[in-house]
Amino acid sequence: MEPEPLYNLLQVPGRVDPPPGETLSQGEKKKFLPPTSRKDPKFEELQKVLMEWINAELLPEHIVVRSLEEDIFDGLILHHLFQKLTGVKLDVEEIALTAASQRRKLAVVLEAAGQTLQVEEPQAKWSVESIFNKDLLATLHLLVALAKRFQPELSLPTSVKVEVIIMESTKSGLKSEMAVEQLTECGTDKDQPSKDVFDELFKLAPEKVNAVKEAIVNFVNQKLDRLGLSVQNLDTQFADGVILLLLIGQLEGFFLHLKEFYLTPKSPAEMLHNVTLALELLKDEGLLNHPVSPEAPTHASGGWSWGEEMGD
Repeated sequence: MEPEPLYNLLQVPGRVDPPPGETLSQGEKKKFLPPTSRKDPKFEELQKVLMEWINAELLPEHIVVRSLEEDIFDGLILHHLFQKLTGVKLDVEEIALTAASQRRKLAVVLEAAGQTLQVEEPQAKWSVESIFNKDLLATLHLLVALAKRFQPELSLPTSVKVEVIIMESTKSGLKSEMAVEQLTECGTDKDQPSKDVFDELFKLAPEKVNAVKEAIVNFVNQKLDRLGLSVQNLDTQFADGVILLLLIGQLEGFFLHLKEFYLTPKSPAEMLHNVTLALELLKDEGLLNHPVSPEAPTHASGGWSWGEEMGD
């Protein structure tokens, strides 16, 4: 006979109190994350990947998420993220200061998200109440669904599941049981993101890197020749975003008005603006297959180096 899974053998005492600050009303059932689940490496990795994704998306708005549990509940981050991902402007107040206004704002954002994801709240693994009450599991389910819909190439850790305690308040007292919450799908080789060809080149044939860089320089100069521009050094001349923007314009037929970017950037902030705009254009055209941070577009070869241009 096959042994039972470990979580089926763990018996939770019949009398278990909810975590401090939590109360259950008669007939209410709620899930809680035990400390051991919170410390699961894959569970922590999932949160890290999602936070990095959100921060990369909202970087132009100078919004930084440091905790999914503490920063998402009031609807502010979700509001900005949803509008950035969809381009849909929601009719909701920008700043909500009271709990009631925050809950209303969150409800509007989640309704719009549900329509976009084609998931209604009864079937969703999140709700206004759960998100507003800082339910980390519900928040993760929502963010994973948004990432899969709008950033399918994002490399989320696969097969993330954690043990949870389900508690129910009954007439005879609190009942509790263990269960497993699945947060991401089981992975297969087919589901794994393709390896970055340049990463593989640097690992397997580093002696060919200079030849590849020379070929790239020749290609870039052919495209920029009509503008009277040329590139000699990939390591420095792409750092301020100007050459990259002009190259994208030539390749994709864009006309970039000079008021949209800094032709002669004089500060790190102006350089960052240029690179952020370039990455957004690449993403909009479906040409950016791997997430890239505009603040540190540095490759293993030293390909793009912000340090030399920005005085680091």
